[in-house]
Amino acid sequence: MIDIGANLTHDSFNKDRKQVVDNAIDAGVTTMIVTGSNQECSQKAFELTQEYSESLYSTVGFHPHHASEYTGESEDLILELIKHDKVVAIGETGLDYFRDISPREAQVFSFEQHIKLAIETGAPLFLHQRDAHEDFYAIIKENRDKISNLVVHCFTDNKKALFDYIDLDCHIGITGWICDERRGLHLRELVKNIPDNRLMIETDSPYLIPRDLKLKTRRNEPKNLPHIAQVISKLRETNLDEFINQTSLVSHKFFNL
Repeated sequence: MIDIGANLTHDSFNKDRKQVVDNAIDAGVTTMIVTGSNQECSQKAFELTQEYSESLYSTVGFHPHHASEYTGESEDLILELIKHDKVVAIGETGLDYFRDISPREAQVFSFEQHIKLAIETGAPLFLHQRDAHEDFYAIIKENRDKISNLVVHCFTDNKKALFDYIDLDCHIGITGWICDERRGLHLRELVKNIPDNRLMIETDSPYLIPRDLKLKTRRNEPKNLPHIAQVISKLRETNLDEFINQTSLVSHKFFNL
């Protein structure tokens, strides 16, 4: 299995990162893509791919929360790291109007710069959107024909947003949010509408632990991906092994692993 979004640079993993990776592999999650969310995190994510070369890949980018940190040096970093085989996408980037930790103007600027670099390099985009669909969609639509591939990771939005992204031939990443009886109920119907060749799965560790596992810890780990796969395959009324194989094939192709 492939976890397309794991924040393994998070400090909650500092004491037992190797064990976390080993536990994931033991659970059948043999490949994890470590998300880059700012300069330090992207560099650390790449370093982890060198340390765990058999199982980890990474992305390079600036999460919208860190958009105000984007500078000319940021562009240099992205262009340098994306040259490496182990760095498989540009991002995490996009728009997050839920908290507006970075000003919206800075978010749009950073997002557009990431898109420019993805077009220039041919790299896929790893995207984040929360409470910003209108602006996010408009920017993607304007540039879609020039972008090789893009995934709206950790999708939690509504039916209109989902169909807008599918119409633009985007990939969709689904997390353990779908296991949350408080917030994820709408996703249980929507996930049935995602084409087989556009669906990928992820944990977004250490966030979004599947609530239905009722674990004592709040820290999510890649080893929980099989549970997420089981929930989604049941909702889509597909065989679990076939679902895992399909999503793995899609991820392999998307990230050119």
